[in-house]
Amino acid sequence: MNIYRINDIKAPELEVFSGFSETQLYRYYEPDIGIFIAESANVICRALEAGYEPLSMLVETGRIEIEARPVFDMIEKLWGAEKLDTIPIYTAEKEIVTCLTGYTLIRGLWMTLRRKPEQGISEFLMDKKRITVLFDVVNPTNVGAIIRSAAALGIDGALLTHASVDPLTRRSARVSMGTVFQIPWTKASKEDSEGTNLIRILNSYGFKTVAMALTEDSVGIDNDEIRANEKLAIILGTEGTGLPGEIIEACDYRVMIPMYHGVDSLNVAAASAISFWELMK
Repeated sequence: MNIYRINDIKAPELEVFSGFSETQLYRYYEPDIGIFIAESANVICRALEAGYEPLSMLVETGRIEIEARPVFDMIEKLWGAEKLDTIPIYTAEKEIVTCLTGYTLIRGLWMTLRRKPEQGISEFLMDKKRITVLFDVVNPTNVGAIIRSAAALGIDGALLTHASVDPLTRRSARVSMGTVFQIPWTKASKEDSEGTNLIRILNSYGFKTVAMALTEDSVGIDNDEIRANEKLAIILGTEGTGLPGEIIEACDYRVMIPMYHGVDSLNVAAASAISFWELMK
């Protein structure tokens, strides 16, 4: 293995870990596809199993045999020993790594991986019956938690509007426990995300759209008529303000989760888990 001890945190080869924002890695670092950083052995191994190509690793010295070993084994299993020999593995004490990245690494381990081309909406929707749509959800923790619930409760995939946060951000992937690599997801273009365009697209593919919203005509989440539809798209809004009025109006159904003790709503991630459970029955 190519293990390099870090003595100079300003070394050019380490710039990928410290010199670029996640957006820059996504959009500009490798212009055609981009790369991302995953953290912790569990998340990294799920990314590798999903076919994402490993590029480099940063690991605390004391974590090489404990945390990094499962990653090494997974690369060797999937890509062969020769692949492992081509990946630069940078290591330093915890204090140096923290100084370099500006973060305390989760489980002391980061890896850069090459992205895959994202599916177009047509390809994404082709064989799906139950999906969730994240409409301008910008909190990475919520995106990760929603996708984890979607994977656990049988949802076929997640479609995100252009303004929603990227599911491969470190925090989203970590909160999802790596499930962002286990179920399909894609992001709509800026044009498709404008106004009610996405609702019309979903309808054109046979999906009935379900807005999670508290309105006068909202029905309970345990509605048998809604469950009976062959294809459902469960639309979730951003934190705080929820779904825009025009989206709520354009959807085929509006549903609500009954509340008690004067509580008017749940966090979007909690609401997603309840809605997935009920609408998958």
